[in-house]
Amino acid sequence: MTTDLHGPLSAYAERLHTTIGDRHHVASPLGAWLLLALSAAAANPDPAVSSDRTSSPDPAGGSYPAVSSDSTAGSEAAADRLAAALGTDLLTAAGVARALLDTPHPLVASATALWHRPGQNLDGTAGWRAALPATTEVGALPDQAGLDAWAREHTDGLIETFPLKVSPDVVFALASALATRISWAEPFEVADARTLGPGSVWARDLRRVLRSPGHGHRCAIVTTARAGDVIMHAAPAQTADGAGLVVLSVAAAPEVPPADVLAAAYHLSAGLVDGAEPDGRRSLFDLPLGDTPLWTIREEQVRTRARDGREERHSAVLPCWSARSDHDLTPESLGFPAATAALARALGQPVRGFEARQVAMARYDRYGFEAAAVTGMFGTVSLPPEGVARIAELRFGHPYAVVAVATDTRAGGAGGSSWHGVPVFSAWVAEPEDLSGA
Repeated sequence: MTTDLHGPLSAYAERLHTTIGDRHHVASPLGAWLLLALSAAAANPDPAVSSDRTSSPDPAGGSYPAVSSDSTAGSEAAADRLAAALGTDLLTAAGVARALLDTPHPLVASATALWHRPGQNLDGTAGWRAALPATTEVGALPDQAGLDAWAREHTDGLIETFPLKVSPDVVFALASALATRISWAEPFEVADARTLGPGSVWARDLRRVLRSPGHGHRCAIVTTARAGDVIMHAAPAQTADGAGLVVLSVAAAPEVPPADVLAAAYHLSAGLVDGAEPDGRRSLFDLPLGDTPLWTIREEQVRTRARDGREERHSAVLPCWSARSDHDLTPESLGFPAATAALARALGQPVRGFEARQVAMARYDRYGFEAAAVTGMFGTVSLPPEGVARIAELRFGHPYAVVAVATDTRAGGAGGSSWHGVPVFSAWVAEPEDLSGA
């Protein structure tokens, strides 16, 4: 399945980065978008899918009034909001998610999961669950240690903890993980940081930076609609069976808003996969010689095979960088209130709140690039009303029995191995001893 995800994902990325602001950060718009896409099947207002709906989140987030099981207005509104956040219809979004996750990229590890409260009856959810990617893990909600282990496993240890803390109020959880570790096809050379230019603060703070090699990387000056003239540098990874990864860097004049520079970068990234020259590429012979905050252009006599005797050469200098970020995904524009509404109705649960966060990291250096993100969403219930509880403290204050039973769920036997359920030791405790030590 080939679908143009670039447009919807570019629009989603702009909303996400706008909510984050202009602080140093890394994020995965795709990781968040995939969670919304997994919710698309549950958000389908088809009566066959929505007959068990019992609750709907308030689109503003936070508090979610329950609705009657025969109400479809809330479902349709949630579906419309979810489609708007995804930038495409729900059927298409669900199909794109299946195509990406069920046919993973060799250089990008990916995983998704839908977990529910243990003991929850999911008999009525078979229809939309069948629309999930085959690789999506579905099961009982793990404890916090299990969630953290899932994050580590599916990011090769780049993300150590799940972005949300589980509690007894969590009814369901949705998660995605993306990770990559690549080596450049051609590593960078090293340059003095002063090559960043006399106007760069970084030139004073750093000692050494990266310089693009003589071949293998792509550089250009490009005119863009959102950011004006920008400089671009693209470093490709070593490929695996024809699949690759290219990391694009784009800079504009210092006064251009970050949102416009990011939008220009997403626009330019669309052409990298085909190797075509970017629209708006500037000829160096159309630009004046000398310095600007973005480039220096000089002219010298060379031997060249260019047909008109005018050859253009580009190189780029840029710093190493790394980032670790934690993002709140609860704003309505990011779609998670609508996604929570869809899953709450599909699961037939009285969900009254939600949490959504993403943790991400990246590192860019001379020899390669690594990045990972884990995105999580919880649907939660409010605290139950006050009542009366009876609390028992069990006291072993006279002789009692003890039995030690083996457990072993490895293959073998009906319930596991032949050891499973076998009493190994037993005792009758009639002579207790005082606690020793601290």
